[in-house]
Amino acid sequence: MEKLNLVKQHPAYYKAQNKPVEVEIEPVHCLTISGIGAPEEERFQSSVGAIYAVAYTVKKYAKSEQNDFVVPKMEAFWWVDEGLVFDETPKSDWQWQLMIRMPDLVSDEHVDQAVEEVIKKKGICLANEVQLKAIHEGRCVQVLHVGSYYEEGPSIKKILEYMKSNGLEMNGYHHEIYLSDPTRTAVEKLKTIIRYAVK
Repeated sequence: MEKLNLVKQHPAYYKAQNKPVEVEIEPVHCLTISGIGAPEEERFQSSVGAIYAVAYTVKKYAKSEQNDFVVPKMEAFWWVDEGLVFDETPKSDWQWQLMIRMPDLVSDEHVDQAVEEVIKKKGICLANEVQLKAIHEGRCVQVLHVGSYYEEGPSIKKILEYMKSNGLEMNGYHHEIYLSDPTRTAVEKLKTIIRYAVK
């Protein structure tokens, strides 16, 4: 049985260039979990563990139904309260929503069952905050960033300059798609898609 691979099935969603490019992003369904705080803080790290635990449990159920799939790359929306400047806001006040895209065959029932199992068998109570949500960004501008997550300034600047030159306005949160595993990749080689919905 061949596994469904969303990264291969939707290459436009998971590929970017080192220069800004406009893309049209289709509606997707994602597991999500939200919180506030720096990426180094316990809440964020625990949330990563919770969303992956649910994702792999959902995958197990799908496989039992002959619908096995590869768990896709993790993503995140980042933002701060309205009126604040992201770069000037303490990391402890950063808001985020972690996401892992799911195949359309995954239902709320699959997720509810997975959450219950993760809490019961693995003792990860935070899994109770993982939900399946529909997300539709539509028209976006994106760029591939290579390097540290904390050195994205020049890449973001490319997007903002492109938006200004083409009369576009931001229409959503700062969106990152993590193509590299930070536990296995040198910081200077990390690859991240930076994406902004626009109008």
